[in-house]
Amino acid sequence: MRLKSESDAGAAASFGPHWLRGRLAQLLPGFPDTAVCVALSGGIDSTALLAALVHVPSHGRRAGIQGLRVRAAHVDHGLHPNAKRWSAHCRELARQLGVPLNVLAVTVARERGTSLEEAARVARYRCLAQQLRSGEVLLTAHTQDDQLETVLLQLFRGCGLPGLAAMPAIAPLGSGIHARPLLACSRAALEAWARAQQLSWIEDDTNLDERFDRNYLRRQVLPGVRRRWPGVGVAVARSARHAAEGQRLLVALAQADLERASDGASLSVKALRPLPPDRRRNVLRLWIASGGRLVPDARRLEEIAGPLIEARPDAHPRVEWGGDAASTRRAVVMRHADLLSLLEREPASDHPAEAAGQLAWDWRGSSRCALPDGGALELTPERHGPIDLDALPPRLAIAWRNGGERLRIRRGGPRRPLKSLLREARVPLRERARLPLILAGGTLIAAADLWIDVSVRAPPEARHRGRLIWHKPTGGRAE
Repeated sequence: MRLKSESDAGAAASFGPHWLRGRLAQLLPGFPDTAVCVALSGGIDSTALLAALVHVPSHGRRAGIQGLRVRAAHVDHGLHPNAKRWSAHCRELARQLGVPLNVLAVTVARERGTSLEEAARVARYRCLAQQLRSGEVLLTAHTQDDQLETVLLQLFRGCGLPGLAAMPAIAPLGSGIHARPLLACSRAALEAWARAQQLSWIEDDTNLDERFDRNYLRRQVLPGVRRRWPGVGVAVARSARHAAEGQRLLVALAQADLERASDGASLSVKALRPLPPDRRRNVLRLWIASGGRLVPDARRLEEIAGPLIEARPDAHPRVEWGGDAASTRRAVVMRHADLLSLLEREPASDHPAEAAGQLAWDWRGSSRCALPDGGALELTPERHGPIDLDALPPRLAIAWRNGGERLRIRRGGPRRPLKSLLREARVPLRERARLPLILAGGTLIAAADLWIDVSVRAPPEARHRGRLIWHKPTGGRAE
């Protein structure tokens, strides 16, 4: 579904049903034949939005169009002593306005290093996204003042363009759309209309707590700023739109660079090296975010874009971030020869394979081990398989070429350099770079499914045999 973009046309705000109708017509595809769900907190902003919405004029409806369909959802975080009273207030308000209301209870899981406010926001939007119907539009009552506060807070935190772009007027959410029609409306205009309509709303006493950054900014900083620069809300909202436009261009550039550098799920170091540092960081951000990982801080991103890419091919460097090294999953970018791979590391353990930056594989617990480049290794029982399963320890390690590896592939024969075996077999260079090596107790016992060391090769009398299978990643670039 194509989303309309925000424009300056709605910057002037004399709030009311007619103004809201014009704004929704700008933002929503197919308006007024639209199903919307208002996120109703019970505060003055969302109360005014819902009340104005039910009085949006329906004139101009064409034949066959159903018109605007409105419902509301209230999220009970269970954190405030008055949470139940707030839910009851929202039910009564929805009843008076004739709007169906769903009250959604969530459990707020606060992770280490995350504020309670942020944890509640994440839980709230996850819940709202899950209950949003296909094609439905979630409306939230963020105002021009909220946008101003968000931009300033992001600026104080040293955020880049994505942070300074702040809140978009419209964006995908779950199976529907998230729209913020009031970003062009000041809080003062909204409150004036709500009071004129004699609406009742909830006053959240936590909004007075200046220990929260947003409250401190709103109560102590912005009043003086507005006295000096009365038009600051409109000006900063315009800057946010410029930042969003610039960010879209950066994403388009990153997508083009990512397409050229992608090698399956990995990135080609050779394709990244010619790029200037800023473009390297740009494409790395997109690659990491597309892999479902949190983008690292500036220092670690600089390590990936610089030293990790410039390191020797046999160095196998890695950069980790996120979580806690001892207890939480961490994101990892690893380099194997000329490929960068993104994976998630389990909590730290005392096993030497993990300490050495290798992957540990409990093959008895799981016969298949996923590799960071999108491939996998599989060890399956097979009656006539070449591997003696009884000769294997319960836990193996997976590593990549570091130079100097040797295997004895024939009984009584010499230990041959893996480099020579690869050259004789004419294994493609790209395949050599991602070749997984299997170690037992620190000793190389197999090179993918190509060669097996005699120390684990099954003798004729072996009772338990197996076969190693290397599932190569799909979707890589053509040679």
